[in-house]
Amino acid sequence: MSDMKNKVVIITGASSGIGRAAALKFGMGEAKVALVARSGDQLAKVAQTIEAAGGEAKPIPADVTNPPDVERVVRETVAAYGGIDILVNAAGVLKAGTVENTSLEDWEQMMNVNVRGPFYLMQCAMPYLVERQGNVVNVSSVNAVRAFPGVLGYCVSKAALEQLTRCAALEMAGKGVRVNSVNPGVTVTQLHRSGGMDAKTYATFLEHSKTTHPLGRVGQPEEVAELIYFLASSKAGWITGGTHLIDGGRGQTCAR
Repeated sequence: MSDMKNKVVIITGASSGIGRAAALKFGMGEAKVALVARSGDQLAKVAQTIEAAGGEAKPIPADVTNPPDVERVVRETVAAYGGIDILVNAAGVLKAGTVENTSLEDWEQMMNVNVRGPFYLMQCAMPYLVERQGNVVNVSSVNAVRAFPGVLGYCVSKAALEQLTRCAALEMAGKGVRVNSVNPGVTVTQLHRSGGMDAKTYATFLEHSKTTHPLGRVGQPEEVAELIYFLASSKAGWITGGTHLIDGGRGQTCAR
């Protein structure tokens, strides 16, 4: 029997990238997956893929920066599946900018999506996680532990998510709830394209990233999903408050 059989998992950012890969991993592992993202059409496609393989998934179109939407996600998940065992905060946004030119609009968007959204989802889901002694996995970044030029707001938001992870882990340990994060390096998703990179610039960026990651390549969403799945499983039952680099060695290098 799968370690995840009949576990109830909420995954944000489930329409693409790491969130989608995690949704497929949990769905194939026999969990009941609540899929959250703004794009209902894309969520429906992910749900169809899971259901075609015999899994169970519920698309819940929502904006994690909108408190009523967050409350609805938790309410609909509990109504459909009876509780919550695992929360995966994978929704994220990246906007380029320095301390001199990052707009307040971009700053606020990154803080709202990357920090406030995960915080409020954790807060709303926590009574149910406590009831089942569940756990949270936040998708952070190597940018949380290393400074990189040109992406100031993103680095700061992910560093805040790291501290949220650690503080929540400490507070909730006595109630049996674990909280961890994963910290990917450059991974092939839509994150940079959504942040404004055109196709040519992104291709050049991926090629250059082979030289900035000691293992000589960028990551794939499925690799990150494997770590998320492990941290959420009973095999990681003595791990909490951890920030786990999965970055091809990028976090061990200096900026270049």
